[in-house]
Amino acid sequence: MKARIKWIEGMAFIGESESGHAIVMDASPTVGGRNLGPRPMEMLLLGAGGCSSIDVMMILKKSRQAVSDCYVEMSAERAETDPKVFTKIHMHFVVKGKDIKPEAVEKAVKLSAEKYCSASIMLGATAEMTHDFEVVQE
Repeated sequence: MKARIKWIEGMAFIGESESGHAIVMDASPTVGGRNLGPRPMEMLLLGAGGCSSIDVMMILKKSRQAVSDCYVEMSAERAETDPKVFTKIHMHFVVKGKDIKPEAVEKAVKLSAEKYCSASIMLGATAEMTHDFEVVQE
């Protein structure tokens, strides 16, 4: 996998992925940024959430769950001193649909957390990772 990060101005950069996508990242105004995009650490958190969400949806589709909506709300804590790594990350999955089996959602979240999600497993090397979920029947 390859990526290219190009400075725009101030503390803003464009990240270009090997798959041809681009995103603007910027620092906070307190360190010279203009708030033009997410911070790099926010990108890490978003990446882990996206990775795990893809896993959960793939597993739920394979188990023939009629999902109409799925999202994960994340919260994270960081170390107070440099390097300010994530120390705790919590993922709360909400899965909506008709006749959704809670045990299927539990299995999907567990498989993602323990086997499939490279991003969250990697972050779990420094952070305490926790997960929970809720099912909303329609």
